[in-house]
Amino acid sequence: MRKHAFLALTFAGLSMLTMSAVAQNDNTDQQSAPAEHRGGRHFDPAKRTEMLTKQLKLTSDQQAKVLDLFKSEQSQMESLHSDSSLSQDDRHSKMMEIHKTTNDQVRALLDPEQQKKFDAMQSEHQQWGHHEGGQSPQ
Repeated sequence: MRKHAFLALTFAGLSMLTMSAVAQNDNTDQQSAPAEHRGGRHFDPAKRTEMLTKQLKLTSDQQAKVLDLFKSEQSQMESLHSDSSLSQDDRHSKMMEIHKTTNDQVRALLDPEQQKKFDAMQSEHQQWGHHEGGQSPQ
């Protein structure tokens, strides 16, 4: 049970980047974010792409590529979650690696202005983790 709780918290932390950015700019999203975290809907690649589209004004081409990256990340995370041969620390490390790789790939798709916003979102997410007593995903 602790393993599942740890994984759930880790996944929630990984997704806070996009959720916190949307919550900042939209009171409706801010009020619904906790319910979405409990329900796990924020892991949906389409929802995550929609949130980044709103924040970064992604083009339709960027949206398609980001969606593919998020789908791949979700698939890798699900496979990792099912792998009982890994220790909790190894699983966590691999999850962080997958997330970092996905973020790097998303960033590479962005124009310079979008990259600045994306970097600020990531920085804010890392600060949020420290303020809440959590750990930075690095």
